[in-house]
Amino acid sequence: MKMNTKKIIIAEAGVNHNGSLDMAKQLINVASEAGADYVKFQTFDSKLVVTSFANQADYQFKNTGKNESQLDMISKLELSRENHHVLIEYAKKCNIKIFSTAFDLPSIRFLNELNFGLFKIPSGEITNLPYLRLIGSYGKQIILSTGMSTLGEIEDALRILEDSGTNRTKITLLHCTTEYPAPFIDVNLRAIDTLREAFGIDVGYSDHTEGIEISIAAAAIGATIIEKHFTLDRSLPGPDHKASIEPNELSLLVSSIRRVESALGDGIKRVTASELKNVTVARKSLVANSKIKKGDIFSDLNIAVKRPGIGISPMRYDEVIGKSAIKNFEIDDLIEI
Repeated sequence: MKMNTKKIIIAEAGVNHNGSLDMAKQLINVASEAGADYVKFQTFDSKLVVTSFANQADYQFKNTGKNESQLDMISKLELSRENHHVLIEYAKKCNIKIFSTAFDLPSIRFLNELNFGLFKIPSGEITNLPYLRLIGSYGKQIILSTGMSTLGEIEDALRILEDSGTNRTKITLLHCTTEYPAPFIDVNLRAIDTLREAFGIDVGYSDHTEGIEISIAAAAIGATIIEKHFTLDRSLPGPDHKASIEPNELSLLVSSIRRVESALGDGIKRVTASELKNVTVARKSLVANSKIKKGDIFSDLNIAVKRPGIGISPMRYDEVIGKSAIKNFEIDDLIEI
């Protein structure tokens, strides 16, 4: 997960399968066809995640339109243990990597047993000591989302993960705004630089905004991972569909980020191969501005600067002025000395 020119793109299916194995498979198909590196789901036991009286978030109530508890809502969005095995095999057939975010301790242990190579810690768990300690004990690659958190809380979480057995170099932070959709004014992409400077590790971006522009901007300013929620159809019922992008948008997001990667380059300023053929066309040469006879003195009056750039460079202007013409020149003839 360390810094390189290739961005890691995570297509976040989350709970947008609505509890349906067939829909989860369709989401894997979409992520694979779009060219994402990973497709990610969520793993949890509802009764271990929320109390019976926990209310929905405002965005959840707005998106579902149902006045029900958070427990009632998410209990319909669980993937069974057996479903996980089926989806892992299906992802292999679709040639895309798969992993999941756990929201409770038994789910963490289950995902570890599945031999996933990395763990994703969601923003809501960044202050969950037992959770952090268990994931840290496995010593695997970790993606730590930082929505709703302060620098101090992030440092505490990193310390716990390190003390539990995971080297900080194995951890990538994700800048994030925990609202669905996230208001553009609250995105603060410059915080990516702040996190990188503060903690000395790679930083990516988990995008909850509408559209794909902010993800592309994050990639352009150095985010090493881009995570984006996607759905088969934004009109589907459920808490996250309305804040997700649809298949065509996911494909456009991936292709746009790949173009950004190519455009970022290595930072060395050089004349590129594609530019070379345009040098003589775009640059200029010293030419005669009027008829010049052999022996005449070159001056500001009879010398001009015009395209093409196949003659004496205008950078040698002062060297030419004051010299005698070695032959006759017609208007627009390239000057020779």
